[in-house]
Amino acid sequence: MNLIISRFENIKSLINNSNVKIIAVSKTFSYEDISPLVDHGHLHFGENKVQEARSKWLEIKKKKPNINLHMIGKLQSNKAKEAVNLFDYIHSLDNQKLADALFKNQNNLNKNLKYFIQVNIGNELQKSGIPVNELDAFYNYCTKEISLNILGLMVIPPNEKNTKQYFKSLNELNTSLALKDLSMGMSADYMDAIRYGATFVRIGSSIFGSRS
Repeated sequence: MNLIISRFENIKSLINNSNVKIIAVSKTFSYEDISPLVDHGHLHFGENKVQEARSKWLEIKKKKPNINLHMIGKLQSNKAKEAVNLFDYIHSLDNQKLADALFKNQNNLNKNLKYFIQVNIGNELQKSGIPVNELDAFYNYCTKEISLNILGLMVIPPNEKNTKQYFKSLNELNTSLALKDLSMGMSADYMDAIRYGATFVRIGSSIFGSRS
């Protein structure tokens, strides 16, 4: 069995939960690296740059329209049109200007993407995301004013040992908004994230190996 498939199947058996979707984070890997997993039938892949995603996935998605592409990186509003054209899920919705640009472009392109609001759970100055105290207002704007399809919240917790407290906090925020999906957990902590309700986990190096 191919090493990538073997790692993927091992992760799937560890998770053992059909409600949890594994986003195979393929950023920086070539399509040749990823293709075994595509051929294996996996449908959810994550990229963090629009340009790289376009060069890698545009033609593949025409041939395999059931593949779901997830934008998991910082997205600038001037890339909204391209992002809407290419991606199915946006995990990094974090400001009103971006929300407006995505709404306008998905209407123009007759698409209806699925969105996660990125929350800056640790109030880190260097990190993207809506501050917790602005979340309710932003969620109401996205859902009531411009009718974006918000599935849930997303977090990249602070780089420290105890990520569980942040997963717990995000789960509580998600519940307070009556949202069903949660995007949290990566290669190092996805099992903890699932214990706190993650339904989408973003796993790269544990599937594809370390990035050069």
